[in-house]
Amino acid sequence: MSLRDSLLALLVMACWGFNFVAAKTALQTFDPMFLLFLRFAVVAALVVPFVPIPRGKVMGIAILSVLLGGLHFPLMFIGVRGVDAATAALVVQLQVPFSSVLAALIYKDVLGWRRFLGMVVAFAGIAVIAGAPRMQGNLHFIALIVIASFAFAVSNIQVKRIGELDGFTLNGWMALFAAPQVLILSLLTETGQVRSTVEAPALAWASLAFIILGSTLAAYGLWYRLARIYPVNQTMPYLMLVPVFGVISGVVVLGEPVTLPLLIGGALVIAGVGVIIFRRPRTVNEKATNPT
Repeated sequence: MSLRDSLLALLVMACWGFNFVAAKTALQTFDPMFLLFLRFAVVAALVVPFVPIPRGKVMGIAILSVLLGGLHFPLMFIGVRGVDAATAALVVQLQVPFSSVLAALIYKDVLGWRRFLGMVVAFAGIAVIAGAPRMQGNLHFIALIVIASFAFAVSNIQVKRIGELDGFTLNGWMALFAAPQVLILSLLTETGQVRSTVEAPALAWASLAFIILGSTLAAYGLWYRLARIYPVNQTMPYLMLVPVFGVISGVVVLGEPVTLPLLIGGALVIAGVGVIIFRRPRTVNEKATNPT
């Protein structure tokens, strides 16, 4: 990979890592389901008019929208609201071992002892983080992020079943189908949507803009280009940097504490996920929507 493209890959990882901070900031103003509605609605409006109708794949994308829009993102955003951005950035990495397990169960993919060991190490890292004294009141939020990570892994299987499709088309139409789902959830479980929209400070809108324009559209545009011109074993290892940037962003921007359990647990998670990615990079799908 050229130096320029390596720097672009680092920029993408930084955007996805900082996305946890942006989501955490936006969630201080908007309720989770309503924030998701705004995100999906704007992404669909910006993408769908400029991409073709995915004929023959609409039902598959609709199913994907339920997995992501109806399960993964609602659970994820509720979880992010209740824990540090750094913690969320690490816990969500369980999507990788979950994806590997599902690939073994559904596609008879051989795990091998190295990937199995990587899974054990990654889960051990989450246990260390969750076992920290300051996390005892937030275990249910961590559990929601774990479940959300599993839902994301299931969505990766669905992406594979959909088959070959441009990443922007996939994410744009998925957002179109997901927007009404989260709007219904918001109307059923949340209040004050109009008030929060009218009274939202500039920082909340800036955070939402970054989630949509920076983390979703710009970062994915760059990532799709890199994925097209470089083999998967050159691009996938960069994903290990997402939690690193997420932790650094949480500490520097939000002033989140750096604790020993976070450092030890985070190192275990990144090491375990790294083993899985290097041993079988395709367990992480390049076209699935970023988990935050």
